[in-house]
Amino acid sequence: MRPLQSWRRRNRGQGVSLTIPQPNINATVAQDILLSVEYSCHGVPTIEWKYTSYWGMQKIVEWQPGTQANVSQSHKDRVCTYDNGSILLFRVGVRDTGYYTVTVTEGLGSSQFGIIVLHVSEILYEDLHFVAVVLAFLGAVATVLISLMWVCNKCSYKFQRKRRHKLKESTTEEIELQNIDC
Repeated sequence: MRPLQSWRRRNRGQGVSLTIPQPNINATVAQDILLSVEYSCHGVPTIEWKYTSYWGMQKIVEWQPGTQANVSQSHKDRVCTYDNGSILLFRVGVRDTGYYTVTVTEGLGSSQFGIIVLHVSEILYEDLHFVAVVLAFLGAVATVLISLMWVCNKCSYKFQRKRRHKLKESTTEEIELQNIDC
């Protein structure tokens, strides 16, 4: 029994521990997203990230801290790696929605994995903003047109009143002139 207990103590000292501070991330299109992890282990680990979506699983990147990362073709120029195991995804799109699995493997074979769920949605408020601006513009144009119609109506009414008044005066003058001639 004693040898088993000492093995457990040694194994604890050699194991990998992995922490994911934010396991669920909501983002919008074109954002840069940090998939953050923290690990601890003895020695230099190998860190691997994979992406799983409706279309299957694909490897994103694999590296050892302090060395050049092996980035997949699908994520070239879209990912930045950090020695703490985190990755930064540039300009995410709806297609990036899915499960991101990180695996940290120690040289002796001990490993831990964790999952981050990323949901990327489109920015709807920009479309709504455009619609609101167009509606405000159309409302302003309608207000100006209605105001112009009102002014034109008033001017027309005054013009007709003056014309009627002049017609009455000329008719009255004709009647007076007719009365005088007789």
